Amino acid sequence: MKRQAYQPILITDAPPSQDDQLRRRQVRYVVMMGVRALCVIVGAILVGADAPLLWLWLPLCVVGMILLPWLAVLLANDRPPKERHRIGARLRQPSEPAPPRSLGPVAPDRPHRVIDVEP
Repeated sequence: MKRQAYQPILITDAPPSQDDQLRRRQVRYVVMMGVRALCVIVGAILVGADAPLLWLWLPLCVVGMILLPWLAVLLANDRPPKERHRIGARLRQPSEPAPPRSLGPVAPDRPHRVIDVEP
């Protein structure tokens, strides 16, 4: 049986911790519900002040009051996609290691291919 070479796990490839994911979803939920509360307050002020263009602003506030709680709950219960569903994971096969990157010069034993535009 062939032994695979040891490949260290890069910290940049590690998924965010469960606590970080939960905190991010909580913050997003609170912000969205704050915007909803702002829509309720602005809608009440517009109706009380009999503002111009009330026919335009009031439906926008109502849409914010109805749509934002629904979206906030959906996004709060969502989680990041699994690694196998990400685009980068689809481009290379899981058994195939990532190609090594080299920033150094080309190896001297291989000839360089030169493209010249002048005849």
